[in-house]
Amino acid sequence: MAIPRMLTFLPRALAGCAALLLAVALSAGPVVAAEPAPAAPVAGAGGDFRSLDGEVQGLKKEVLDLNRDLFMLEEDLLFPANTQVAIFLSLDVGQFFQLDAVQVRLDNKQVANYLYTEREAAALIRGGVHRVYLGNLKTGKHELVAFFTGKGPHARDYKRGANLVFEKGVGAKYLELRISDRQSVQQPDFTVKEWE
Repeated sequence: MAIPRMLTFLPRALAGCAALLLAVALSAGPVVAAEPAPAAPVAGAGGDFRSLDGEVQGLKKEVLDLNRDLFMLEEDLLFPANTQVAIFLSLDVGQFFQLDAVQVRLDNKQVANYLYTEREAAALIRGGVHRVYLGNLKTGKHELVAFFTGKGPHARDYKRGANLVFEKGVGAKYLELRISDRQSVQQPDFTVKEWE
């Protein structure tokens, strides 16, 4: 009778479950092994694999569509349109400034700090736009301050800031941090503008 002795070592909650499982197993009677199913014919196996592959591809597509829908639903729930604020960064030409990093503060609270790779900076020069921040803001007046770090004219370290006081109303608010070359003074120009 090794089974009851083994049950004494289990905690009381598990002992009750183990005893119940043991009683069910003993009352079930002897276990009879089932005969193995006959093997599928080899000649039709290629067609079976093709149909199975098609089903798998269809399931993959459904999973990707579901994932996209869930992502969109998550964004709608986390960032509703009436409180949403999005901040984008764009770079024009880039002859007088090579972007390394950007830091964004909203109402004196740091909300984004992004370090750019060479490939990302090159993509911005070619016309790309980077979404630096997406979040929620209540309606009212807010202040955005952005700090840009990089290499300026003559490969000198360069750090400049730009700010904007804006009014957040009902509906989404889109802001753009824009770095452009000012040819007249051969210096970069940093501006923050609101999208309508």
